[in-house]
Amino acid sequence: MPIFQPKVNLQGGLDYHVDIVMCIDVTGSMSPIIDEVKEKALSLYPQFVAAMDEAGKSVQKLRVKVIAFRDFGVDAEPMVESRFFELDIDEESAGFSEFVNGLEAIGGGDEPENALEALALAMKSDWTREGAVRRHVIIMYTDASAVPLGEMIGKDGYPADMPASLAELQDLWEGQGMEPRAKRILLFAPEADPWINMIDWNQTFHTPSKAGTGCSEMDMDLCIKMLVKSI
Repeated sequence: MPIFQPKVNLQGGLDYHVDIVMCIDVTGSMSPIIDEVKEKALSLYPQFVAAMDEAGKSVQKLRVKVIAFRDFGVDAEPMVESRFFELDIDEESAGFSEFVNGLEAIGGGDEPENALEALALAMKSDWTREGAVRRHVIIMYTDASAVPLGEMIGKDGYPADMPASLAELQDLWEGQGMEPRAKRILLFAPEADPWINMIDWNQTFHTPSKAGTGCSEMDMDLCIKMLVKSI
């Protein structure tokens, strides 16, 4: 992927340090659209920086990581988590591309999926503390409802430190573990539980996708607009 160099803010405006965690459903239902989702993930960086520049906001540093999720109790690797990649560095960009291109939409049980566990992992990321203005953004891409938290506690391979309910996940999001002014969640998810119950969360934005279609309605332009507007 070609490198897009952010412009230096010469007008003395604030420089933004932005971290984005992309939670991507890679269960079998996403197979018709997974290549498109991967392409959109790889194109997010240059489009986002260009849109921020057009809005008069200077991106000093942008880091992106991916959490690809399937189902606990069904798949050998229910959660595959990358590190943060700093995409204005050639080697980092190449590593991000390699990770994303290696994702496959396979496995998973019947709906619902373990998407809320992916959100919990995203919230616990090693977010940047650098820069005059920081933004910590989680983007969820799924075409399914989510397994209620707490249902799989104690089962083999299930993390011991997961929130036990949606309320506990909300406490994790709205507590002091993340910087209050920095955090954002963008949900590309169906109008189904639990997503419709999260729209009142602090700094959380929902765009409906059609259940069972592999997020075919996801539009990168809309994602970029939501990102820039929320920042």
